[in-house]
Amino acid sequence: MTHILTTLRLVLALALLASQPLQAAVIVSSKLSSESAMIGEMIRLVLNAHGIQTVDRMRLGATPVVRRALLAGEIDLYVEYTGNAGFFFNIPADPAWKDLRKGYELGARLDAAANQIVWLTPASASNAWALAVRQDVAAANRLTTMSDFGRWVSHAGNVMLACSAEFANAGTLRSLEKTYGFKMRPDQLIVLAGGETSATIAAAAARTNGTNTAMVYGTDGGIVAANLVILRDDRHDQPIYAPVPIVRAAVLKAHPQISALVKPVMDSFDGPTLQRLNARVQIDGESAESVAEDYLKARGLLR
Repeated sequence: MTHILTTLRLVLALALLASQPLQAAVIVSSKLSSESAMIGEMIRLVLNAHGIQTVDRMRLGATPVVRRALLAGEIDLYVEYTGNAGFFFNIPADPAWKDLRKGYELGARLDAAANQIVWLTPASASNAWALAVRQDVAAANRLTTMSDFGRWVSHAGNVMLACSAEFANAGTLRSLEKTYGFKMRPDQLIVLAGGETSATIAAAAARTNGTNTAMVYGTDGGIVAANLVILRDDRHDQPIYAPVPIVRAAVLKAHPQISALVKPVMDSFDGPTLQRLNARVQIDGESAESVAEDYLKARGLLR
């Protein structure tokens, strides 16, 4: 009889366990860029360390691919950039995107209402288009802001800008010229085929055809290695593209601690920090995974 009761208890316990739904692993993804994958890997490592099982779907694709996957429930979390919400919701001209806090609040509100997507803590950095000048040129001409640059160009400054055709012709350069009161002559532009920022940065570093200014993204890893100085957009001409993890509301409900776990990671980032981390991947050739783990341990966010 004792043996039978023990067996019955075991069967009952197993039945109860089987009846309890198992929490699915959180599918963490990223875009193709090394920065997106690196931050995504940091988030994944922190979640794993605190008992939240994850699935690695890094470098899934370009923005439209990753965005569709999130909305379809094929992935659960990835790092977006605040200014992109202007295009997601067809309001790219809204001035809110030029302010980190306002853009974050607007994007978070729209995504929550339309898609049940929650925006977590954003980084205090922007990966928007910017201009970067060689350090020697910046020092000699006292260039720290785009207002300084506008005055320099307007007073016959010896500027030579390497950029992409999209930057030169799709409105970005024209917008900067209008905001800061300068006009670039055609012979002051070197428009590179493809127009990757790695090529524009290399041209400025090597002074190719007199290049001393490069079109860059604000957190490009090559900026520091090439001895360039980003010119601060002091009149807020460009939208802010701050990295921000976004997650499906249903997943956050199942794992509410995600928000608190992600916050100190994102709070630790500013522009120079992301530049240095990106340089380790883009210039030094370290893997995004190893840089992510090393950084978290150095900051005391991972044991």
